[in-house]
Amino acid sequence: MAAALPALALLLFVGIAAVAATQTKLQCADAARDAALAAARGQQGTLTANRTAPNGATITIQVNGDTVTATVRAPARVVGGHLPAIEVSATAVAAREPEGMDPPW
Repeated sequence: MAAALPALALLLFVGIAAVAATQTKLQCADAARDAALAAARGQQGTLTANRTAPNGATITIQVNGDTVTATVRAPARVVGGHLPAIEVSATAVAAREPEGMDPPW
């Protein structure tokens, strides 16, 4: 029984770290989507993505012809901060909107 407690504590720690990494990944996905859509409309995608991106995130936007690709990378901090961070990233692609068209609303 005494040997099982450290294993249980390690399992709990790994589970909490996985949840934290997943949360950071979801924040990166949201920020990448926001950046790609804003840049596709001709707006500043980086400023838009900064609202939803996790702390320490790096936002990259590339325009390739008719598409815009946004990539957000961020460190997923492990609980306690004593271990190195895991880098997670997400990418989103959006079609560029034609300029000069009236919005549908």
